[in-house]
Amino acid sequence: MSNSAIVGINWGDEGKGRMVDLLTEQYDVVVRHQGGGNAGHTVINEKGKFALHLLPSGIFREGVVNVLGNGVALDCENLWKEIEELRAKGVSVTPDNLKISDRASLLLPWHRELDGLEEARLADKKYGSTRQGIAPFYSDKFQKKTVMAGELRYPERLKAHLSDLLEWKNLILRRVYGADGYTMEQLTDWVSTWGEKIRPYLCDAGKFFRDAVAQRKRILFEAQLGSLRDLDYGIYPYTTSSNPVAAYAPVGAGLPSMKIDEVIGVVKAYSTCVGEGPFTCEWFGDEAEQLRKAGAEYGAKTGRPRRVGPMDIVATRYGIQVQGATCIALTKLDVLSYMERIPVCAHYRLDGELTDDFPFPAALPDAEPVTEYLDGWKRDISGVRKWEDLPDAARKYVEYLEKNLECPIRYVSVGPERDAIILR
Repeated sequence: MSNSAIVGINWGDEGKGRMVDLLTEQYDVVVRHQGGGNAGHTVINEKGKFALHLLPSGIFREGVVNVLGNGVALDCENLWKEIEELRAKGVSVTPDNLKISDRASLLLPWHRELDGLEEARLADKKYGSTRQGIAPFYSDKFQKKTVMAGELRYPERLKAHLSDLLEWKNLILRRVYGADGYTMEQLTDWVSTWGEKIRPYLCDAGKFFRDAVAQRKRILFEAQLGSLRDLDYGIYPYTTSSNPVAAYAPVGAGLPSMKIDEVIGVVKAYSTCVGEGPFTCEWFGDEAEQLRKAGAEYGAKTGRPRRVGPMDIVATRYGIQVQGATCIALTKLDVLSYMERIPVCAHYRLDGELTDDFPFPAALPDAEPVTEYLDGWKRDISGVRKWEDLPDAARKYVEYLEKNLECPIRYVSVGPERDAIILR
């Protein structure tokens, strides 16, 4: 049996959704194990174009079971809206192909409100939140002040639990932020409207995965965001509030003892970043706008223009090390086809010295990119499906990255469509 994790190597938005959609045909189960509705996994297949935020990207494959694990920030309201959007486009979503861990905690309405209030308070020092309630949710979870999805099966206990949380949360909303707060009626209405809709999908994820392992099912773990947004190993505090690293996947899925045999790290052929924080290789002005337009670099969840720049070898190599990636899927190589010369951030200069080590977060703002250039290929490669049919300069660019990243590049994506892929 071979279990695999598909993870982001950089700042997120690398193209994980298109890789999960492509590779799911080889697996029985796809599981999201962390994060929440702040994800934006874009998938293009025969059913259309989709931007998934909570649903696993394996939802389009018949016969595949998709799971939202206990590590997910479960936003019932937005999840149900996403399910309805997919159904309207002919995608089947039922308790047979979607299961939700009863140990996942519910992201409640006040989490989104608190997210917005805190970003407004921070003003020009904001973290760049998507305002989907993620940081307040995980803060509450670690304070043991969230509601587990399984409590939906015990309405009286749930009501008492919500009442206790409401009293505490209103103190924060009213006294710290001057907000209105919530009533018990509002909460119970929310639960009856949205919580009840997802109740049929709840399951004991631990038992489900124990059975899957015993039956030698193949499991694919789908992460959100990337190494550099990891709470512990990323560009703190400009990170997400969970761990999008492969090592966390079995824990957040529902069975910590599961083994991961392969870690597929997704890397974009250039660099992009949504949100705040140090971004050493960042471009500005016309150069940035040209790359942004060529790659359609706008956030799938927020619509925000992504910050862009050349491939960053230093940050990417670090991301590969954090994830323990066994191979790389390189996406959007076709976007670089307009360039005469392809720039690469090959090293950093820090305190006057050249370095290949990714700096501690507090030192990152002082790092400067050291750029090298490779020849461009100046032709459309979006229709290429074989390695040998790529222009020589395109192959040399991929080989240069492979050598300097010290990890084999197994997949090369030349378009967003499912079949726009080259296998090496």
